[in-house]
This record gives sequence, structure tokens and C-alpha cells, in this order.
Amino acid sequence: MDTITQIVTIVAVVLGALTSYATNELMERSKRKAERRSRWDSSKLDAYADFIGRVRAAIHGAVLLYEVREEMRTVGRSERELAEDLTELGIAQSLAFERVMLLADHRVIEVAHTVQEATAAIGWQARGVVEDSLAEWRALHVTAFEAINRFHERARQDLGVNGDFDGQEHTERGLLLPEVRREGDRDAT
Repeated sequence: MDTITQIVTIVAVVLGALTSYATNELMERSKRKAERRSRWDSSKLDAYADFIGRVRAAIHGAVLLYEVREEMRTVGRSERELAEDLTELGIAQSLAFERVMLLADHRVIEVAHTVQEATAAIGWQARGVVEDSLAEWRALHVTAFEAINRFHERARQDLGVNGDFDGQEHTERGLLLPEVRREGDRDAT
């Protein structure tokens, strides 16, 4: 073998080794990136689900308080106890919101702020801080559930979930709230 053939062989072996190393390094980097994304997506999904669960629990607590305060329902708890429960639910919701703030992109965060504002308005009326009619109470819930549906849409986009989600369709299905009172009823709308 002459010198040129040996040099070409050595260069080919070195190029092959470098190519193999570079390919393996890129594959490992891609694998680590995918694993990291999967961990973040899992954390985001948990945070988003926890937030919405806390929002719905707070709304449910507000409905109970409102209905007891307005004498629409009786339960085995006082108005004061229900107000304390609502305060605890609000704190848990706020903590879940902070977790969303840490993990979400700005579009999800903006909608989460809207959800927070809508549920706060429900809580204010449930506590009697704001006095409005039952029709206004129902309108607050429509606004809140529209915001929740927008949150679902943004969260699905952020997580890369395929498939359609039409929040308006879900909002139009109706709310599980008492019907608006008729004329002559207490505090008629």
C-alpha cells in the first residue's frame, strides 16, 4: 500500500467516526429534549387540570352560598360556614393559578386571568358584596364558563392536543343553575 492509500483510509475512518459521533450526539440531544418537553407537558397538564378543578369547586361553593343566602336551598351548614368554605376554595384556586403562571405560555395566562376575574365576580355576588338579580347571577356564570372554555382551547393548543374543541357549543348546553324567577317572586328579575 502506498502512502496516499493509507492516508485516504485513515481519513475515511476518522470521517466515519466523527459522523457516527455527531449522529449519536444529535439523536441523544433530540431524545433529551423530547423527554424534557414531555415532563413539562405533563406538569402543564397537571397544573391546568388542577386549576380548572379548583375553579369549578369555587364556583360550586359560590352557588351553595348564594342559594342559601337567597333562601333558594337549605343545607346542613350555615351561611357563615359556607362563606368560610368559599374563602378556602378561593385560596386553593389562587395557588393553582400561580402554578399556571409558572408553567403556561402568555396566551394561556391571559385567559387564566379572565377566568380568575369571572369567578371573583361570582364569589362577590354569592357573598352579597354585589347585589344583583338572579338573571345577573346567571350571566356571570355564562361569562365564567365561556372563559373556562377559552382556557381549555388555549391549554389544548399549548399542549399540542389534536382535535376540535368548540367552547361555544359547550356554553350553549346550559348551566346547572336555577331558572330565572317569574314576576311576583322574591327579587324578580
